[in-house]
Amino acid sequence: MTSKTSSTKVVGIVSKPNKPEVAQIVPGLKDWLFSHGYSYIVDPETAPFAAGAEVLPRIEMASRKLEFIIVLGGDGTLLSAARAVAAAGVPIVGVNLGALGFLTEIPLDDLYPTLESIIKGSCDLDVRSMVHCEVNRRREVVGSYEALNDVVVGKGTIARLNHCDVYIDKVFVSRYQADSLIVSSPTGSTAYSLAAGGPILMPDVASFVITPVSAHSLTHRPLVVRDTSHIEIVVMTGDEEAYLSIDGQSGMPVYDGDHIYCRKSQYQVRLLHTGGTFFEVLSSKLKWGQR
Repeated sequence: MTSKTSSTKVVGIVSKPNKPEVAQIVPGLKDWLFSHGYSYIVDPETAPFAAGAEVLPRIEMASRKLEFIIVLGGDGTLLSAARAVAAAGVPIVGVNLGALGFLTEIPLDDLYPTLESIIKGSCDLDVRSMVHCEVNRRREVVGSYEALNDVVVGKGTIARLNHCDVYIDKVFVSRYQADSLIVSSPTGSTAYSLAAGGPILMPDVASFVITPVSAHSLTHRPLVVRDTSHIEIVVMTGDEEAYLSIDGQSGMPVYDGDHIYCRKSQYQVRLLHTGGTFFEVLSSKLKWGQR
């Protein structure tokens, strides 16, 4: 049972659904937190393994004053949690229960040493920028999102190529004909953009990457722009719809004439971890530099 005293520090626990390891991890994690003076709240996915805990949807966790959030899962779970709490500036401890885990880079064996380092104040803090995206339809904002990885304008139910006009700071760049168009943060450069042939950016590089997927023109290549740039994408689909995807998890249909505006978000994601450089992560996850 969580403590209700006002002086108790509160931690959030977020878990990947249907991950059998969570049932073994959460009871011990609850005991550790309680013994170190923390109470905790959990999301509905964690609730079956945390009897007596206060349960809140992820999107509502930012309404509580949290010391940090522990994510048990893969990068998808962390992306969901990050969008939910970025505006509140809550740090995230990403514990990898998935296959790759660029963001959830803490192995399960390092969970408790990482928590100990947080208590001692020796844990590293990695700050990641986000992309703010707005959809404008007939001069009205009909959608607004924050993305940690990427914003993707892709095909809806149609099989033909998407057509999009792209402007940077109101200057026309090109008309793209492609399966999709990705606007990626440095963090997202190792996600969908990388699979589409985009460059890898170090997380602190002040840039965005615009990457076409299966472009009709061979001269269309990924484009790196300053993160102070304002990116405008004009959707050209005729009578068909396309789809706007945020971190591959949420989004909305978009239609001919819609304007999608992307710029650097006012919010940032704060990741806690215990050492290990970006290139060590690349070596571990992509087998770079292995001899």
